[in-house]
Parts: sequence; structure tokens; C-alpha cells
Amino acid sequence: MKFIPSFLALLFYSGIANYKPVIPAPVTLIVLGTIQDGGSPHIGCTKNCCKYLFTHPDYRRKVVSLGVIDPQNKQTWLFEATPDMPAQAKMLKNASGFQQKEMPDGIFVTHAHIGHYTGLMYLGKEALNSKGVPTYAMPRMKIFLENNGPWSQLVALNNIDLQPLQNEQTVVLSNNIKVTPIIVPHRDELSETVGYRIEGPNKKILFIPDINKWALWNKDIAHEISTVDYAFVDGTFYSGDELQTRNLAEIPHPFIIESMKLLGNLPAREKAKVYFIHFNHTNPVINPKSPEAATVLRNGFHLAKFGQRVAI
Repeated sequence: MKFIPSFLALLFYSGIANYKPVIPAPVTLIVLGTIQDGGSPHIGCTKNCCKYLFTHPDYRRKVVSLGVIDPQNKQTWLFEATPDMPAQAKMLKNASGFQQKEMPDGIFVTHAHIGHYTGLMYLGKEALNSKGVPTYAMPRMKIFLENNGPWSQLVALNNIDLQPLQNEQTVVLSNNIKVTPIIVPHRDELSETVGYRIEGPNKKILFIPDINKWALWNKDIAHEISTVDYAFVDGTFYSGDELQTRNLAEIPHPFIIESMKLLGNLPAREKAKVYFIHFNHTNPVINPKSPEAATVLRNGFHLAKFGQRVAI
């Protein structure tokens, strides 16, 4: 029997002792935008909330969107096709650390209001002229895209490849990611509206950027929060007082103060799951130093932040 020389044995065994297994990067959700459809600054706004931003833009003021990164399968997924999609798609690609192509492996849209699907225009021949980007849509949303220009041209030219969704039917994207659309009540002039439950290998996300009022939903938001680890939910208006020029009955949303009251008796661990998102340009919580933002945090809730990452 041959023996390893002592100094080689020392190197061999010390190597084993110091060996650290490579831990694969987790599936990650990244917040690519937090603002309501019209953006910030908002067209035509002369108030202090926008006045400075017209001459001093803030790159963090992007329309609401999430991205999901799956390092194991080298895939990325985009939730919402916003008017800020060019910057958001690039941010998602760069955040992945592996993606070579410019477009994600699929795009999920929630409904046919301008901040949630109009970014698809950048996939047309006037811009990227993409080839068959999988675009997931509910039945009415799919019909809307197929039958109304310029979106129908995206379908006809195979810039997008529409993937049909059904309410509460789960789509398996990989061994790591599942997505389930959930219909919510909203102003459904052109399509139905959904939120999404996004399931990673370890954690679950609820994403509901738009809903009328929680009481109008056929589900209990408190129960839905209990089934996930993070809930990114409609925080369009803080109280409604910030919007004096519009009839709020025409654009109903659960005010943040209403949601905090509704969920106020939840255990601290449940309230901590809640991240308000989809902020109107007038919403004072956009300013993290505002009294309203401090109230949200003091009550045990959170405000979604541009660039925020969550391992799922």
C-alpha cells in the first residue's frame, strides 16, 4: 500500500476541511416600478408633487412592475408591460447576471389599463421587432389584443406569442416557478383584471396592483395574505385627500388608510407581509420622509421600493 507524502496529505485533507459548497443563487423577485399608470411626473400636473420632477427626473419613478429571476433555469419573467418597459427589461436582464437576450422569457399582464400593457408597443416593428415573446393574458385581454390595433399587428407579425390564462389555473413555468392568475374586481372596460400568485421554490408572492375595494372581492384579503409570504397590493391613494380634481367614485381603489384599518388586527408577522405599491403621483407616501409614510411603517406595514429584491 502506498502512502501519500505527509505534506501532500496535509494539503489534501485541509482542502476538504476548507471546502465550501457552492450555494446556487436563489430565485429572486425584483421590484421594477412602484408608480400608478400615469407615471411621475404626471402629464398636466402643476402641483408640487410633479413640478420639480419635470426638470429633475427621478429614475426610480417607474410604473408598477415586478420581475422574477430563475438562475437555475437561466430564465427571467416580467409582470406588467408598462410605458417604462424598455428600462425595466434592461434592468431585469442586468439584475439576472446571466441573461444574454434583451427580452424576458415571458410577460404577464394584469389588465387593459395603460400602465399595464401598453409597453407591448415596444415589441413592434417600429422598435424591437421581437420574435414570439410569450405574453400571458386572460380570455378578454387576449381577445382585446388580437382584435384591436396596434396590438393585433403584434400578434399578426408574431412579435408576441399570446399564451392563454384561466382564472385560478396555475401555469408551471419551470421546476422553480408557478404562476396563478386571480380575478379581482376593477374597472373592466376592455378586459378582466387579475392579480397573480407567484410561487418560488421557497416562498409565495401575492401581487394585486389594482382592485376597486377589498369588500367587493369574493375573497378575504386577510386570508389571502395568510397563504403567502409577501403581498404587494394596491396602494394607489393614501386617503383620497391628495386628489381634489377627480371624482374618486370613477377611479375606486382601497385607500391605504382603509387597508391598514381592515388589516389592523392581524398579528405583526402578517402585517409585515404587506407592501403597498402602485402609488398615484399625488400619494404622499412616495416621499419616504413624509408623515404618511412614517404612519404606514409605524403600523407594521411596508412600502414597496424600486429595486427591492426578495428571495423566493
